[in-house]
Amino acid sequence: MKQTFSKEERLCSHRLIGILFSKGHTFHQKPFRVTWKHESLDFPTPVQVLMSVPKYNFRKAVHRNLIRRRMKEAYRLNKQLLYDSFTGTGTQMICAITYTGKEIVDYDLIDAKIILLLQRLIEENEKVTG
Repeated sequence: MKQTFSKEERLCSHRLIGILFSKGHTFHQKPFRVTWKHESLDFPTPVQVLMSVPKYNFRKAVHRNLIRRRMKEAYRLNKQLLYDSFTGTGTQMICAITYTGKEIVDYDLIDAKIILLLQRLIEENEKVTG
């Protein structure tokens, strides 16, 4: 599988985002909050992800973009862990990863935490698919 983060893997639908935040499940993996929901839709990838950094924590767009780029890079390199758990199950997931920290952290910490939250999403997927 290519290690890209293409348009099909991004959650862009306003309708799906509304469903996700109103009916989705949430867990915290500091400095992230993850909201996820299983959906059976016809998008080409097993998982669609939304990544956000709130403006109330980082007023400057430069800082928000830096954190968001680090999050996307960590997800791009480690998403294979999550995709392997979805092969053959026929389920699909939408999720939002929100950065809730108050300071800018380095890439190594973000990468380690993204791996932990992907493992947690794998556990949640296994609970549903049983």
